[in-house]
Amino acid sequence: MALAKKLLALLLITALLGVSMAAVYKVGDSAGWTMMGNVDYGKWASTKNFHSEDVIVFEYNNEYDNVKQVTHEDFQSCNVGSPITVYSSGSDSISLKRPGHYYFLYAYPGHCQAGQKVEVLVTPSSFGSSTDSPTSAPYALPPSTMTMTMTSPNPIPAKNIISSLHPIQLWYALAVLIALFVAAH
Repeated sequence: MALAKKLLALLLITALLGVSMAAVYKVGDSAGWTMMGNVDYGKWASTKNFHSEDVIVFEYNNEYDNVKQVTHEDFQSCNVGSPITVYSSGSDSISLKRPGHYYFLYAYPGHCQAGQKVEVLVTPSSFGSSTDSPTSAPYALPPSTMTMTMTSPNPIPAKNIISSLHPIQLWYALAVLIALFVAAH
């Protein structure tokens, strides 16, 4: 019986080691989303390794600023006329659900041209979910693939381990827990 418990505990640990820990990144780090401080958003993004399920947070004064998600073409030309999504809360948390390029810019005239825009390249997460296949379009994803959640703006791992489990890992962990419970009784 003791050997069975040890084996089941080992299986549970193995399942949990495969957990994907999503990271949260504040765009522009301490400066946030602004023209003040001369943030090089391209350089900022190039120093990060974004993965599926990571979250980016745009923090700014919502009386003056906003964030628009746009297509690659609109990003290149700083065209703000037909955004995919507009964010304006002042603290927008955007979950990067799928691999691919995401393009964001600020709509006030001259700001995009001066560099208040960011391209985020998302690579598949480590556990290889079925949602981790590259998109067919070479530009930003439609808003239906994204969710807004309020999270900590610090680049820390997600605290809710269950929500970051791949569905197969979740079922495996649940089966191990049930087996542990049965073995203990």
